Amino acid sequence: MAQQITYQEWKAATKEEIRLLPKYGGIKKTPAQIELDQNFITSTLANEPDRRKASDYLIKRGFDFYYKGNLKTAMFRFNQAWLIDPTNENVNWAFGSVYFFFNDYENTLKQYEEGLKLNSKSSNILTDKATIFATKYSDGKNKKDLGTALSLYKKSYLIDSKNQNTLFKMSALYFFIDDCTNAKKYFDECKKLGGKPIPVGYDVALKSRCK
Repeated sequence: MAQQITYQEWKAATKEEIRLLPKYGGIKKTPAQIELDQNFITSTLANEPDRRKASDYLIKRGFDFYYKGNLKTAMFRFNQAWLIDPTNENVNWAFGSVYFFFNDYENTLKQYEEGLKLNSKSSNILTDKATIFATKYSDGKNKKDLGTALSLYKKSYLIDSKNQNTLFKMSALYFFIDDCTNAKKYFDECKKLGGKPIPVGYDVALKSRCK
């Protein structure tokens, strides 16, 4: 990511800017802030009356900034998405991604669990929840983490077999544990759909190991 910020710096920033906290930290807003929020909601819904669509658009814009390394603006957009539609589980998915960036798995999982309470069949959340356990397995080789990761990936796959993020991450985990059959299977499925999340060089590594 282009922007470099430590978690310590991020936490310090949240003490001065509630827009960096999920759902504005649940902090009581001033009348002026409430008025600004209402004006934003009114103008947004005037352009897109469907709250879910408007909220998802803001999440998408947030992730555009996220992948450019601008975490602060990303979080501003994620909170705006929550303002528009507090029932949108993708907001929790987005909040979790910020904590995941800082390797704060506890708060990441907290956001994902909140999102899954809103929609237990969210492929996006299930896949990224699985990725936490896959990462933990990569670090500590705890088989329980591996089992949890695989179980969540499979559950996500059954819900949405065309989620490219799920397909690539399943392939990568199977590649990591030397299961070439499944690594190639999910790689091929991802590739057929466009292969958007596949990083440069992965196909070469896969072909080299899994001949």
